Amino acid sequence: MTDRNPERNGQRYEQVGEIVSIFKRSNTWWANWQQNGRQERKSLRTKSKKEARLRGARLEVEILNGRDTRKVKAAAIGVVIDAYFQHLETERRRPKTMTKYRGILDRLRENAAEKNIQLIDQITVKFLDDFRHARVTAGRSPKTVYNETVVIRQLVNFARSRGMLAGDPLNGLTIREPKPTTQPCFSRAEVEQIIESSNEPQRSVLTVLADTGARIGEIEWLEWSDVDLQRNVLHIRAKDDWIPKTGNQRAIPMTDRVRELLKSRQREHRWVFTSTASKKYPNGDNQISERRLLQYLKRVLAKLGLEGHLHTFRHAFISHALSTGVPEAVVRSIVGHVDERIIRLYTHIADQRLQDAVRNLDRLSDGPSAS
Repeated sequence: MTDRNPERNGQRYEQVGEIVSIFKRSNTWWANWQQNGRQERKSLRTKSKKEARLRGARLEVEILNGRDTRKVKAAAIGVVIDAYFQHLETERRRPKTMTKYRGILDRLRENAAEKNIQLIDQITVKFLDDFRHARVTAGRSPKTVYNETVVIRQLVNFARSRGMLAGDPLNGLTIREPKPTTQPCFSRAEVEQIIESSNEPQRSVLTVLADTGARIGEIEWLEWSDVDLQRNVLHIRAKDDWIPKTGNQRAIPMTDRVRELLKSRQREHRWVFTSTASKKYPNGDNQISERRLLQYLKRVLAKLGLEGHLHTFRHAFISHALSTGVPEAVVRSIVGHVDERIIRLYTHIADQRLQDAVRNLDRLSDGPSAS
């Protein structure tokens, strides 16, 4: 196998495409390539290796386009991935999204390396078919495989938009979104049973999740400045290091229970809900941990013989609101973005509960009349 990062005259070169490699001279990165039998060098005018990879890849496209557009080559996969993450950071994508994307693209990078695939134009439909099949064989759900396919398609589209890829190696790819699966949904009685079986400080968090339909991330990032007791709403809005899932701010009306709960809490820290004090945070001023809260909830559910997760409180809120006659448009404004197909599932659950209630009334009417 040819070393794509050779060392010449004591200088380490890194290949960023088919003909261009980069190397560092003093504190500045340079590009090196062969053209018309001559060695060419050009300063990339940057001290950042990540930026040098990106500029080197762009330079290669310019060079090859200038020679013969039929011979345009693609940038290295790693270079495109690094540039893509820089773009996502600039767009202020949520940390959770960044973590998910990094896991997917790290797997892509590893899979490509195993097949000795180095350039972005080698991410073909055939390669992606094999990648997806391997993920299915590994037991990943249809939704997971779909999400991974979408992210890889976005990576290729990004490379094309940045001049790091001439054609479309995924031309003809069809991505079919799987049908949404039915999610667990607590009944109203089960929600109250879970809250009754919980202890503080987790009990308060679960109560707010149940009565607002908010996502756990929105509660995790809730500040006291977001609690408006005068207007009786919680404001969901962006913070320094976090933005809501849809990027939009909204206001959630508080139930009497949530209002009284928040009025009774001490405003000692920035965050409304904090974890218990620890060695790392002796003042107990750190945000709640989604992972630890889920672990706690799972223990409570196991004792009650129920199934679900933190997001199930959101499902239950939507289903209960619809079944009690709250208009769909109002529900959407409270909980934020909900996919059309997903809300149809909630509506189905609500309709089923209404039918069950009517059947219960029928059974009562068939019983003996009161004397």
